[in-house]
Amino acid sequence: MKERYEFSEIETKWQRRWDDEGLFKTEDAGGDKFYLLEMFPYPSGKLHMGHVRNYSIGDVAARYLRMTGKNVLHPMGWDAFGLPAENAAIKHGIHPDIWTREHIEAMRAQLKTLGISYDWDREVSACDPGFYKWTQWIFVQFFKHGLAYKKKNPVNWCPSCETVLANEQVVEGNCERCGTAVVKKSLEQWYLAITEYAQRLLDDLDGLHWPQNVKTMQQNWIGRSTGADVDFAIEGFGEKLRIFTTRPDTLFGVTYMVLAPEHPFVAPLTEGTEYEGDVAKFLEKLQFMSDIDRTSETLDKTGLFIGRYAINPLNGKRVPIFIADYVLMDYGTGAIMAVPAHDVRDFEFAVKYGLDIVPVIDPGPDSGIDITNLDAAFVADGKMINSGRFDGMDSREGIEAVTAYIEEQGYGVGSINFRLRDWLISRQRYWGTPIPMIYCEACGWVAEKEENLPVVLPTDVVFKGKGESPLTTSATFRNTECPVCGGPGEREIDTMDTFLDSSWYFMRYTDAHNDECFAGADKLKHWMPIDQYIGGVEHAILHLLYARFFTKFLYDKGYSPVDEPFTRLLTQGMVLAETFYRDGEGGRPQWYNFSEVDLSRDEQGRIVSAVLKEDGQPVTIGKVEKMAKSKNNGVDPEELIGKYGADTLRLFVLFASPPEKELEWSEAGLEGSYRFINRVWRIVRWAAEGTDGQQGAQHSALDSDAEKELLYAMNATIKKTTADIGTRYNFNTAISSIMEFVNAMYKVREGGGVRSELMREAAEKLVLLLSPFVPHVCAEMWEALGNVQSPLLEAWPVYDETALVSETEDIAVQVNGKLRGKIVVASGLDAQGLADAAAASDEVRAMTEGLTVVKVIGVPGRLVNIVAK
Repeated sequence: MKERYEFSEIETKWQRRWDDEGLFKTEDAGGDKFYLLEMFPYPSGKLHMGHVRNYSIGDVAARYLRMTGKNVLHPMGWDAFGLPAENAAIKHGIHPDIWTREHIEAMRAQLKTLGISYDWDREVSACDPGFYKWTQWIFVQFFKHGLAYKKKNPVNWCPSCETVLANEQVVEGNCERCGTAVVKKSLEQWYLAITEYAQRLLDDLDGLHWPQNVKTMQQNWIGRSTGADVDFAIEGFGEKLRIFTTRPDTLFGVTYMVLAPEHPFVAPLTEGTEYEGDVAKFLEKLQFMSDIDRTSETLDKTGLFIGRYAINPLNGKRVPIFIADYVLMDYGTGAIMAVPAHDVRDFEFAVKYGLDIVPVIDPGPDSGIDITNLDAAFVADGKMINSGRFDGMDSREGIEAVTAYIEEQGYGVGSINFRLRDWLISRQRYWGTPIPMIYCEACGWVAEKEENLPVVLPTDVVFKGKGESPLTTSATFRNTECPVCGGPGEREIDTMDTFLDSSWYFMRYTDAHNDECFAGADKLKHWMPIDQYIGGVEHAILHLLYARFFTKFLYDKGYSPVDEPFTRLLTQGMVLAETFYRDGEGGRPQWYNFSEVDLSRDEQGRIVSAVLKEDGQPVTIGKVEKMAKSKNNGVDPEELIGKYGADTLRLFVLFASPPEKELEWSEAGLEGSYRFINRVWRIVRWAAEGTDGQQGAQHSALDSDAEKELLYAMNATIKKTTADIGTRYNFNTAISSIMEFVNAMYKVREGGGVRSELMREAAEKLVLLLSPFVPHVCAEMWEALGNVQSPLLEAWPVYDETALVSETEDIAVQVNGKLRGKIVVASGLDAQGLADAAAASDEVRAMTEGLTVVKVIGVPGRLVNIVAK
């Protein structure tokens, strides 16, 4: 074993050996299965610190589980379709396929550099035809069962570029490419009917071992509401206007109605009237507003009376009908009843447009609210007033009573509504899975025959950055034959939302090379569900919800053995870092990276000032924020690995914070991790040399207190580390206990009195315990200790309970309630025994010097509290 820890040489050696030996390959049969998965990344070409943290967390769990005897499936792949590759094609003239595969190669190499224990034989990539064939096949199943359909929907449209823009490409209402104001344009789009699964998606959250905040986010996104559908007649119009309300008890307080400007009733209600022109102008203005802006609570709401009136079915009152920007067509029925006395938004709108405000809920005399002269909406419960037969009824009871009444009278029905909307999956892009649908004049929209899948992306396309999808430029793609009648047909030129790829990819890992189906039933039954899924909380809603939807659908149709994909979920915290900036042109900040500034720190290591390396001028130290390109506060993992080694980087991200909490970047912390690995290297080297490479032996009778202390520390560390990794994923506290064990080993080394074979045993246990965290250096030390087999193939250490019976224990000492130190006493003392031991202690006498001890209170196993004057 070399004197120095040469991380570069060690890590290269073991990565090559692991690869050559196929150490991480997983067999499909045998063993107690455990499917562990981190969310697959978009191949941007460069790992960032969030990746490093996510994959290091998963790798510790995978290595630990393998050592405990589990048959662990731990694969990796690529969420390889997406807009950046297409933008690269437009900007640099490189085909998205070439760009993507080059970036995959780079990121795969980086992951191997980190020593992550992936079974690369199961690697999948969403852009491979062998993968997206099955994405298309699943879409066809949705279509066959009536859950995929096409309808018109507004999209972001740049008139200059003549193309559809994703929401991310709209910056302050303008196209990020050319700066032109973005407008709304209606296009035919494909949808998946996820709303058919809304109730099941909500109900089945209860059985998942997920963080409560993630469950709550999904519950809120699905948004189940109980209420009533109520029909309002419209004067001079043949159809009734249906609204949904969760507050039927306030129906008597309706003073106006609001339609979404896109509501299908608006045109026939205003056609040929004096309001038609104003409505057209209002709709034109809305083209420049996003849905987020329209529903924002901070922006002023605008509306327009359209000259028509509805009739309140409960009291016969005539109420005006408005259109307004804050009502969206794709939420609810696209129409609302407005009760300004009891809804904040309705109140503000009514005040602005001079509309009636009629209170129908009285908070009572003790509320301090003058219900006859409201200066704000009253939204709490109370007694019903101005509500006919329901006057005096508690408003909560009124909800059920009014609902029953409108059902009895035929005015409406009690109903359940969901905030969740059907999933729009069309994208006007090239680099995505082609939607396998064909339009035939005779047959309408029909699915491609399953035996003809995959519908492959053509290569004869032109990336202009303007106009329709590049697929329209292909001479070979669009025109085809109708699969039903054989007549001429046209292929769909939209591609799929990339979330479809990530909604089932985890199943493909179980049988990655199967050409006959997306995964064999036997493989799916063996591996599914995923026992532990790891990824960012930002995916709590869309990805995790869509994956649950896909799995339930495939389960219903007999293709999946489970109806929930992820049994346990860990959402790791973000990586944060300081920001540095100067005010630039127009007052906009110019952000600087760590590598561009020199820092001054105080004694606690906190940054107190920063200057630019380039000119020595000061820069402002901003807030600690998530590492992001926009703030230029990221650090390059490759550079750090080159400077400190992959094991050091892994150890830092695992030790600095619990996995689910935010991690604040600190190079000082990284340096501390590097020093610790060197410290481990030296003690293991000393133990290895002290035994002359002999095989370790079980300890015999212990001859010294030092040996008893070492054995106690070793077994206590095994017990704590096992619990922290195996049951809690508290990797930071596991590492902390291992650090204490190393300190105990150094104490023994300095004090002597321990036989070399026991020291060697301690070193071996130390290496095995550390190996999931820092696998390269542990593999090297394990070999130096005379072992042949990889630590990964060794059994996880088991502690000896009898060795944890210590003859002494540390007891905290408080003087007048304040912690003053610790004393060592015999184990198992009762309260009086502790008090007597403290009274006889020189340390306690020193703590109470100059004071008169009044009382000594002992708490067995914990502390002694001394009351003194």
